[in-house]
Amino acid sequence: MDQLTVGNVVDAKSKQAKGRLLGKNIWAFRAFYMMLLPGVLYYILFRYVPMYGVIIAFKDFNLLEGIVSSPWADPWYKHFQIFFNSPYFTQLMVNTSLISLYKLVFGMVPPIMLALMLNECRVKWFKTIIQTLTYMPHFLSWVIIYGILIALLSQNSGLFNRWLEESGAHSIGFMTSLDYFRAILVGSEIWKDLGWGAIIYLAAMTAIDPTLYEAARVDGSGRLRMIWHITLPGIRNVIVLLLILKLGHIMDAGFDQIYILYNIQVYQVADILDTWVFRTGLQQLNFSLGAAVGLFKSAIGLVLVMGANHLSKKWGDGIW
Repeated sequence: MDQLTVGNVVDAKSKQAKGRLLGKNIWAFRAFYMMLLPGVLYYILFRYVPMYGVIIAFKDFNLLEGIVSSPWADPWYKHFQIFFNSPYFTQLMVNTSLISLYKLVFGMVPPIMLALMLNECRVKWFKTIIQTLTYMPHFLSWVIIYGILIALLSQNSGLFNRWLEESGAHSIGFMTSLDYFRAILVGSEIWKDLGWGAIIYLAAMTAIDPTLYEAARVDGSGRLRMIWHITLPGIRNVIVLLLILKLGHIMDAGFDQIYILYNIQVYQVADILDTWVFRTGLQQLNFSLGAAVGLFKSAIGLVLVMGANHLSKKWGDGIW
């Protein structure tokens, strides 16, 4: 038997041994894999299988003919070209980018601050009440929040405008104002998700070694110094992870929220890619254009996530 044949036999036996070891490991941890199975099936059925429909962006899709039988667009980038040449393209990109950026910049710090304050609170019953009150809005739908905002900000009957009128000032149409509407969008989302985001950071803080705090106290460190040198570095990985994940959705800007809250008077500052696609792509049955814009958004999100992860690796905090 020559050397090559011996090598092939050794490789075959090695592969068989690895296969048996893999099978034993799967069987040993079968309970964990069973718990993982529903999540995997969800992503396969609702995330990966629908990717087949992406080809609609390159076809002149017809509902009666279906995806396969619909003719290919000529040229293949026809629907992308329609979107890029649209008079609304610049406005949509600016609105989507600015609203997402405002939410990212102003929405990252408040949950961290709340988590730090709750972590430092030593009165358990007070901490429980505050935590419950702050994360309850997360479970409210945007329809209910819209009702709350109307009750507070309506120009005719809103509570704030009544205070303004009673103090001698003029009422303000907050919900129809180009100057205030973006601030309302950002502020309402921060309020809605403040407590829910704090839970994630509080969970990360529980993983910090308590002996670090004990050593800091022995050295004479105060609470602020321990927060700066122990707590914040301890949750840095979670902060970077959430930042990278949010960058991947920076072109979304929150369709549910904006579609419910906006009106034709604030289209100039509130109309985003998703709302435009809903009106143009779905209501006007232009599915190919909607798919093209969706693919364009996904490509931008992928580039942002890859770029953010590459930069974060320089500090040792990349996702992969």
